Amino acid sequence: MNENRVTTIPETMSGILLAEPGVHFRLQQAQLSTPKPTAQQVLVKVEYTGLGSLDEKFAQQGTPCWQYPRVFGFDAVGTVVDAPKGMHPEVGTRVMWHNDISTPGVMSEYAAVANYALAVVPEHVDPIVAACLPTPGMTALIALLKLQLDEGDSVFIEAGHTCTGQLAIQFAKQQGLMVFSNCPQGHQELLKELGADAVFSEQDENLADLIQRQYGYDGVQGVIDSSGQHTNELLSLLQFCGRISCISGLSQLDDALLFKKAPNIGVVSLPGAWLAKSICAQQRMSFLGNILMENLQQERLRLPKHELIAFESDEIARALKQRQHLPGTFQSIKVA
Repeated sequence: MNENRVTTIPETMSGILLAEPGVHFRLQQAQLSTPKPTAQQVLVKVEYTGLGSLDEKFAQQGTPCWQYPRVFGFDAVGTVVDAPKGMHPEVGTRVMWHNDISTPGVMSEYAAVANYALAVVPEHVDPIVAACLPTPGMTALIALLKLQLDEGDSVFIEAGHTCTGQLAIQFAKQQGLMVFSNCPQGHQELLKELGADAVFSEQDENLADLIQRQYGYDGVQGVIDSSGQHTNELLSLLQFCGRISCISGLSQLDDALLFKKAPNIGVVSLPGAWLAKSICAQQRMSFLGNILMENLQQERLRLPKHELIAFESDEIARALKQRQHLPGTFQSIKVA
């Protein structure tokens, strides 16, 4: 037995499985064998998992690298209970992470995780909040980093009312950017409270003309494309050689528009860091996680709406099915 471990680790654990993906996806609760960590992994007792747009997407679409049933979930917070001697983080450390898409998910009482992808959760940070941050928070940070904007530059963040959008607005203001966004009716005031300088309705057309006429900007330097459904319209907002970060894939692009704007296009994919087996990209997740934790510790992030969900398959399925109507609600599942 490893000397550097908690001695009360059970042989079996409870987990939530994605039994079948699709529009009518099916989750089920099951008893599973507790995972055995490899040489580069630690065993974490999961306390809370996050629930978000990535879970909603993969519950409905699945992915070719999965076999079913499989433990579901991507984001989690828990405490290290088993680790090789001398490995960081050590036993007793509370950690947060975005999970490897090619391994079992995090909706289980224990998870084996690569130690280099973990971020330490500071003592006074609420683990309930930390658990729902990895996917939207890391996505927002990477999207902004890809834009390579300087203080005083301008950015348009599509769908600022979503969890990723809310965080992107706050990080953009920390960078000193001029922030434009759009959202459905009823969310404008929230986005302004989070720091957006100008908020348009999703129904508004000719945004480039509105931005120029009302704010004097002849195009913005950067765009975050949240939905992947209006990429051409968003490209039209850019200055020549501006940058766009696409976080939901790419739609069919207009060749004439590409010729006119010559945009720099970046794609954000957290699962890709694992699928590409890029140790550098996986380690970067730890770095991004540390930024998120630092922001929480310093109370620099607001999560206006949060819901805590029971560790039951029916409750989690209900929450997933309602996410399309609650895209701006941060959700956590209490596991331990």
